[in-house]
Amino acid sequence: MTAYSSLLSPIHGVAHGFGDKASLMPEVLQAWQTTLPDKKQVHGTDIGWVSRPGEALGELDGVVTDVPGILLTVLTADCLPVLFCRRDGRRIGAVHAGWRGLLAGILGQFAATLNAAGDSPSRWVAAIGPAAGPCCYEVSQTLVEEFTQRLPFPAALISPRPRYLDLAAIARQQLLTLGFSAVDALGHCTLCHPAPAPEQGMRYTSFRRNSQQRERDPTHPTISGRNQHSGLIILPDHGAV
Repeated sequence: MTAYSSLLSPIHGVAHGFGDKASLMPEVLQAWQTTLPDKKQVHGTDIGWVSRPGEALGELDGVVTDVPGILLTVLTADCLPVLFCRRDGRRIGAVHAGWRGLLAGILGQFAATLNAAGDSPSRWVAAIGPAAGPCCYEVSQTLVEEFTQRLPFPAALISPRPRYLDLAAIARQQLLTLGFSAVDALGHCTLCHPAPAPEQGMRYTSFRRNSQQRERDPTHPTISGRNQHSGLIILPDHGAV
């Protein structure tokens, strides 16, 4: 069952959704798959403007458009998918943000991209989708210290318990600090959030959970080709800026 953001759902003329293991591409977006830009995510900070369906963008981790009828998505399997929409529904964006991207400033780069286009984050809202949660995302103490030293946020927000990171809380605080008018977070952990039916196991594809399974059983299949899409589109009958 596709998940949705309470901030994005009321915006007229925009459809969105967060995929899961049962439906990697949200059902509401499947009709526009052929319009997806051609890009490769590399845990970087580059943001690309999309001006036509299927546009070749190369290596980048964020996209933005004001053209109706072009689907924007990011692929994730524990990293944060962050969907953006201007409150009037005239521009949209999507960012792939793992711990590397958060430390490197990809969310700030997205805000800078809007500013350079004469826009302002204050006119936008953001929705953070399923990702590794603070319940399960255990990392090295060295990485926790790098976050606490480099980001001007309370240590308890970054790491609510020893050696665990709260990526969604970090991203939300960054976005609010950058001036986005509102931010919500789905709150689903890709490692442990259950599927609607118990016999289906976990709801989301998880790189970390898959790696743990493969350590126990090398014959366990990889997640190759099974990352979930999170995305949104300005519907074709909703005029451009």
